[in-house]
Amino acid sequence: MKAAVYYENGSPDVLKYEDVPDPVMGPGDVLVRVEAVSIEGGDTLNRLGGALVTRPHIVGYQAGGTIIDAGDQVKGLKRGQRVVTVNAFGSHAELRVVNARTAWAIPDGLDIQAASAIPVPFGTAHECLFEFGRLKAGETVLVQAGASAVGLAAIQLAKQAGATVIATASSEVRLAKLKAYGLDHGIDYAKQDVAQEIMKITDNKGVNLVVDPVGGATLPSSLASLGYRGRISLVGNAGRETQKVDVGSLMPGNRSLTGVFLGAEIATDRVHDNIQRLIGEVAAGRLTALIDKTFPLSEAAAAHAYIESRKAVGRVLLIP
Repeated sequence: MKAAVYYENGSPDVLKYEDVPDPVMGPGDVLVRVEAVSIEGGDTLNRLGGALVTRPHIVGYQAGGTIIDAGDQVKGLKRGQRVVTVNAFGSHAELRVVNARTAWAIPDGLDIQAASAIPVPFGTAHECLFEFGRLKAGETVLVQAGASAVGLAAIQLAKQAGATVIATASSEVRLAKLKAYGLDHGIDYAKQDVAQEIMKITDNKGVNLVVDPVGGATLPSSLASLGYRGRISLVGNAGRETQKVDVGSLMPGNRSLTGVFLGAEIATDRVHDNIQRLIGEVAAGRLTALIDKTFPLSEAAAAHAYIESRKAVGRVLLIP
């Protein structure tokens, strides 16, 4: 099969398009012919500095396609069925093998490109908002990096839940695109002080919840934006910087900071079933999985570079 691979960590140009052996399927696995690869933020971070589990390494968490074979122990999924899949690596290829527990059926009528962009972003956003963020109707949420896939999912889910939604992005142009998905107030972090703008918008009350997929230099602004008993759901490290913050500021306002990692519970019944429900919400038109741009799999390096340019609004896909 063809795959986008690399032999060493580094910038996007370490990615090469090569022939590699087909993956080997186990009794609890499904073999999927990949039709759309959703490039996740973690994919770019792993390419830059993550472990090379295989050599050459095929990076990538998430992809959608059609099952062409299934192991003897697989139940509920079958050959010919369209699925979206998640695994620790291996998405940037024509074929992938995943455990059936991290494959979700795609409903009839749902475009496979949209489906390929759902589990990680929407599952993560839901965990940040509700399981760990304890969001309630009437509260105010700040979504850092609102134009990212997790950010877009969080904006939609928070608005659907009856929250006031504030988000940051790197330009007014990107913020304007978020209005259609439930954004109430936008902050251009390249030109404005985020915490100061939050206090203006909230009459100095601060927000009830921050969803922060960036961390690093962004985390202090998340902390400074919190109101009394405010919560932060910290997920990922898109800022690629060491987390250095003074958590002492949490105590006077009874505030909290919680780390969130979808992968720790993705195979549980709770998370698995919730992701299937979210796929159904997109299929029904109540949520939108926004695709910014597609690239051929052979141009994976260009796709990664485009993501790192911070021009995208929503997901960037590779098409084998």
